[in-house]
Amino acid sequence: MRPAWPGKQSVTKSTGRFITFEGGEGVGKSTQIHRLADVLRRRGHDVLVTREPGGSPGAEAVRHVLLSGAAEEFGVRMEAILFAAARSDHVEEVIRPAVDQGTIVLCDRFMDSSRVYQGVTGNLEPQFIRNLERIAIHGMVPDLTLVLDLPAESGLRRAKARESKDATPDRFEKEELSTHEMRREAFIELTQKEPDRCKLIDASRSQDGVALAILSAVEPLLQQTGETSAPAQDQKS
Repeated sequence: MRPAWPGKQSVTKSTGRFITFEGGEGVGKSTQIHRLADVLRRRGHDVLVTREPGGSPGAEAVRHVLLSGAAEEFGVRMEAILFAAARSDHVEEVIRPAVDQGTIVLCDRFMDSSRVYQGVTGNLEPQFIRNLERIAIHGMVPDLTLVLDLPAESGLRRAKARESKDATPDRFEKEELSTHEMRREAFIELTQKEPDRCKLIDASRSQDGVALAILSAVEPLLQQTGETSAPAQDQKS
């Protein structure tokens, strides 16, 4: 039984919102994050799309080190520290300022990926992961986390299909199928432990079907700022 993670900390925000996308390899996060961004922009929202590792100049430099596998020889603990350092820079330089200015920030991966990749399948101590997370996010907990779910084998097949012929799988894509399936189960468990923040999205459906499910999950958060339901043409976009 994995330990429960700490709850959301108090953060002073304007009407900006912070929404993260999580899930295993090949679940379609990049596609869906841009589809949601397009809908929200058409409604008049300021939207920022960003990613992890990366999203700020300092964090992008660390991204190459992590995904190339250059840090792998130093062990998963060092990788976790590098992810945390990149996340801290990303939060303070990009995410927090944007949310404070009223922007809806959509981020491809965030703290939950570290909980799953380094914590669960990296076998790092929960307390170590929690401490790194607390320092890295400094209270910047997502308002909503959308976990796209797909069997690991299907996700890896999708990831391979989108690569160019000469592309090399990154540090995490090349791992064993059993490891990817363990991550899938950990993401599902996360949505069960934190149902108010984390919503499970069936990513095996068509792109349109997934987009509709995501918009339905986002609607209640938007309505907290006084926005009404989406026009029909938006929901089909």
